[in-house]
Amino acid sequence: MRIDVHAHYWTEEYIDLLVDLGKADARQALGLGAGGGAELDARLRLMDRAGVEMQILSACPQSPYGEDTRKAVKAARFVNDQYAELAGRDPRRFLAFAALPLPHLDESAGEMHRALDDLDMAGVAMNTTILGRALVEPDYEPIFAELDSRSAVLYLHPAGNNACSPLIGNYHLTWMVGAPVEDSISIMHLITHGIPARYPNIKIINSHLGGALPMLLQRADDQYGWEAPDTPEAPSVAARKMWYDTVGHGHVPALRCAIDSFGADRLLLGTDFPYENGDTFLRAVDYINDPRIDRAAAQAILDQNVSTLLP
Repeated sequence: MRIDVHAHYWTEEYIDLLVDLGKADARQALGLGAGGGAELDARLRLMDRAGVEMQILSACPQSPYGEDTRKAVKAARFVNDQYAELAGRDPRRFLAFAALPLPHLDESAGEMHRALDDLDMAGVAMNTTILGRALVEPDYEPIFAELDSRSAVLYLHPAGNNACSPLIGNYHLTWMVGAPVEDSISIMHLITHGIPARYPNIKIINSHLGGALPMLLQRADDQYGWEAPDTPEAPSVAARKMWYDTVGHGHVPALRCAIDSFGADRLLLGTDFPYENGDTFLRAVDYINDPRIDRAAAQAILDQNVSTLLP
């Protein structure tokens, strides 16, 4: 079954809740094709053209993160209920990852239970940072422990915060460069802090072919021993315990590098809808079938690998 693991869905009502939570730039997500009504109908037609049978929806990067606990919980519950309703209305076409009201740990644990147990959501989605803080900070260990106890899927997506660097944010590079930098940093945080080793039951999906990691794996293997000596296993070993979506903007050399670095069995179809829409959406699927990609590898990526993560 052809399942797109990297797709977004935001309604105006949800964006209003994020603005009230303090995320003033959330309105930029409107009008991109990721809403309901006519936008949803157009999405389904596009999925049919591309041969995509199902999408797993996520709120990232428009996650319900904020300092106000009540407002964060309200936004998380709203979007999870909205996703569950849509998936229930059209279960052949949609699943969804749950959003959590981070950084509020007790409330996030409660919402995880509700989303996974009561709403039957496919897993949990989180940004690669939480209000500028790394996921591997000790405060967030209970989240990983709970995900591990459930053998849950954890989907990670850049926050769009320029990797907290003015050299990115002040020079109009937030998404062109900043997003894959966020991916790369987040994955290396997970590796150097032993998350795949300590929580082996979590099925972690990273975005955008792993950012720059495919080109950095040997460098990381050569240098972690002196720069991050507490890393419990070689970065190349830990990296191959996670999964990566294929959002590479149709660049076949990047896809080939990810296949060679991680193995074709670690890649999952992703489109980044609505940021890749129209013909760009079609390309996000079609480029996996490029003649330069091994046919068996392409078939596994498009139609087989996701079955190892989802019931």
